[in-house]
Amino acid sequence: MVKAFRWLLPHPFLTILLTAVWVLLQNNVSTGMVVFGLILGVIIPRITAVWWPDRPRGFRFGRMIPYVLLVIWDILVANVQVAWIVLTRPNDKLRPAWVVIPLELRQPEAISILAGTITLTPGTVSADLSDEGHSLLVHALDADDPDAVRDQIKERYERRLIGIFA
Repeated sequence: MVKAFRWLLPHPFLTILLTAVWVLLQNNVSTGMVVFGLILGVIIPRITAVWWPDRPRGFRFGRMIPYVLLVIWDILVANVQVAWIVLTRPNDKLRPAWVVIPLELRQPEAISILAGTITLTPGTVSADLSDEGHSLLVHALDADDPDAVRDQIKERYERRLIGIFA
């Protein structure tokens, strides 16, 4: 029974997410839209399951919500900071820096979320991941101290992601 359920719904959370996104995109909550969203939510994960051989283990969804809220807040604050830098500081006064972030994370999903978080936050961009996945190269638009940028990323984001994917 469990094996049949796992075959039909290889990623139950994705099924729910796809259904919700479909209904939101249609801007029409009706029985037909929900049923069609469920159909898509069952078919798409089933078809793409072959490319998802290893699902993350130990994912703590409850810890992801505060992380997302933190990232949204950081994006808002960084937008204001970058706007201030662009409007008030001449280019020759900028202090761009390449920062190498040594990673404790080992799960590809967690590393992808970290790299995406860094890139989504204005003023920083994830540029490269080392071949063995042990460090991330980040470009910072304006950094007084590159070591402080590294420490902030590790403390603010990586530490929380370790707790989410533990």
